[in-house]
Amino acid sequence: QSYCHRLQHDMYFLTSNSRLNEQVVDKIILQLNRVYPQILTNAEAEKFRNPKASLHTRLSDLIKHLQKKGDRHCQEFYRALQINAEQLYNDLPSRKILKTTDSTEIDTDKEKCMLNDRGPVFFLACFSVAAGFALFWYCCNSGSLLQYTKVIGRARRVLGFSPIIIGRHVRNICMLYLEDVSRN
Repeated sequence: QSYCHRLQHDMYFLTSNSRLNEQVVDKIILQLNRVYPQILTNAEAEKFRNPKASLHTRLSDLIKHLQKKGDRHCQEFYRALQINAEQLYNDLPSRKILKTTDSTEIDTDKEKCMLNDRGPVFFLACFSVAAGFALFWYCCNSGSLLQYTKVIGRARRVLGFSPIIIGRHVRNICMLYLEDVSRN
């Protein structure tokens, strides 16, 4: 959909209910006057900034003028609107249509729920198991037999009292492994 058609679609929304105030409209007009290539000439900018005319009339005339000039001018109007009134730009009817028709856009709220559905307790449990195995592996490869037996004894105590963090099945496998290692 071209920017001229989008602007035609959004015209009623922009001009109704005083959604844009005087300052924002003036900023948009000044930006369109200063952009390269210049969208509005100095005379056109002064015409649309005339305080004697009502804001509704000036804004309607500006939109009609930009539509006559072409797609590039309408695109620059949207860019100026986005810079000077981002919330209003996001609420435009044409933007809502674009968001619903764009199937490649990721819904970040849904994505957050999908990534965080297990919670912090699950993370802490996994981290504790990984840290425990890393510490066990580090201590087992230290080479000192006396220290090795102390670590195995401590590991048995920790594993014996941790059926909540890791499942009983995993705890039993670890205990059997520790018994086999201590026999060797």
